[in-house]
Amino acid sequence: MPRQIRPGEKLVIASHNPGKVAEIEALLAPYRVVVVGAGALGLPQPEETGATFEENAALKAHTAAKASGLPALADDSGLVVPALGGAPGIYSARWAGSTKDFHIAMERVQRELGSKDRRAHFVAVLALAWPPKEHGGEEALFRGEVYGSLTWPPRGERGFGYDPIFIPDGYDHTFGEIDPDLKHRISHRARAFAKLAEACFENG
Repeated sequence: MPRQIRPGEKLVIASHNPGKVAEIEALLAPYRVVVVGAGALGLPQPEETGATFEENAALKAHTAAKASGLPALADDSGLVVPALGGAPGIYSARWAGSTKDFHIAMERVQRELGSKDRRAHFVAVLALAWPPKEHGGEEALFRGEVYGSLTWPPRGERGFGYDPIFIPDGYDHTFGEIDPDLKHRISHRARAFAKLAEACFENG
């Protein structure tokens, strides 16, 4: 069983994406850990050379843990569209280009999808890693998924990434439209986080 993160302990969020850091910080709030983003610490962004969400999440977590000397939590997530052979998948952020413009990415999904099946799902893998000098660089991985379908044109200004074109099963609104508190309960990241919290965080 992985080591517990206790209230008051400092944890690095191994991401330079402000939206992702804010979403993870909100999920962590009940556990009273001290959260700091990798960008705020000036930590490097490793090249994501893994072939899976799990490999990339672990790579980012270990890089941040080693550089900061603190436990680090990394997320690797993306949109998986079966009709596109699983794309954009682990390349979801890269489809947004160097400017991280997800309007470009969403337009590409729409263009390549055309009249094909619009089923899709989001995947999030959370990796929690400790510095090499602590617990031998231990890691723990947790995966969450949420299924739905894609709509066009994009709807809603909330969320980030592909949220404005994704409607989760059982709902009429996109992740870009729904209340953030609801998204925090039903999203792929929330489902991965629930597994992480049960295994690694102490209440209160």
